[in-house]
Amino acid sequence: MKYRRLGKTDMVVSVVGVGAWQLGGGWGKRFEQAEVDAMLAAAKEEGINLIDTAECYGDHLSEQLIGESVKGQRDDWIIATKFGHNPGGTKDSREYWKAPEVLAQFDKSLASLQTDYVDLLQFHSGPDEVFDNDELWAALDKLVKVGKVRHLGISIGSNDNLHQTDAAQRVGAEAIQVVYNRLDQTPERRVFPSCIRQDLGVLARVPLASGLLSGKYKPGATWPEGDVRHRRKPEHIDAALAKVQQIQADEVPAGVNMATWALAWCLQHPAVTCVIPGCKNVQQVRANAAAADLDIVADDHPQAAQAVR
Repeated sequence: MKYRRLGKTDMVVSVVGVGAWQLGGGWGKRFEQAEVDAMLAAAKEEGINLIDTAECYGDHLSEQLIGESVKGQRDDWIIATKFGHNPGGTKDSREYWKAPEVLAQFDKSLASLQTDYVDLLQFHSGPDEVFDNDELWAALDKLVKVGKVRHLGISIGSNDNLHQTDAAQRVGAEAIQVVYNRLDQTPERRVFPSCIRQDLGVLARVPLASGLLSGKYKPGATWPEGDVRHRRKPEHIDAALAKVQQIQADEVPAGVNMATWALAWCLQHPAVTCVIPGCKNVQQVRANAAAADLDIVADDHPQAAQAVR
């Protein structure tokens, strides 16, 4: 495993983390505690030390599974969570951005994670009008000062949200989370340059494009109704999978796992600190971790070519 400093913080994180959205049921699968224990044990063996979750991943369910799994080994993990959404996608689903609501949700997150602090608390894909709330950021700053939060971050909803990225220093955020993968390079244009200027850590979420970059699927693939990919238009999925086939033929070396390659591709950009792919079994955890040791030819990624010259 390789490690990088997360922006200007004192946290040194593994370049591959564990994304935990799926633990809340987002992939249409219910995870048992024993499965989560096995995956996090494998991640720890591979040198992974960062887990990214959120309060709305199954009404704190993802946090609960993680909390039970890392109990007794809290100091071995860097835990990132988020705030702002009504958990579980229930019928009365709404967003929670006012300071008292956020603090109440955060207390539930701490209880679910069985910890008295989190390493990174992230504003979760909210609109600019609720982001620009000094009262909210003042309340979050108090959480930092009393030791309940080590660092603040912003998980931007739009891959080109320069407003929130550029405001990171002003609000005291030290990390940006953004969708970034071989199929969606939008952050390279404006968000990543801003992160580099401000020395912000970058967590690249959806680095496998919701599994499309795993190389396992062909145009015409379908998913069950409970799977988030079921909601996307078939023609969009087929176009993306056709592009994946082209990438696999033209860019992925023979004998290399495409998912591992796709994660390593993200890590070549000098702005990216860590990729946070999901996983559903131990084998996927180990395949993800292998990206840390896979070198990508610089020509595959112009920004990486500039970084290594």
